Amino acid sequence: MHSVIKYCPKCKEYTLQDNCPECKGKSVQPGPARFSPEDTYGDYRRKLKLLDRKKKDVA
Repeated sequence: MHSVIKYCPKCKEYTLQDNCPECKGKSVQPGPARFSPEDTYGDYRRKLKLLDRKKKDVA
């Protein structure tokens, strides 16, 4: 199971749930993941993105 921390913009609380337990508002992801220079999967991600672009051009 993969959990993503979420943020409620109304009451400014962090939670793992889709709805805020405090105000019952919708929680969202606060922003992109942190950048790491030791990204071990960066090459794979860039190759996959390039393949996806090539498939869209062909289709």
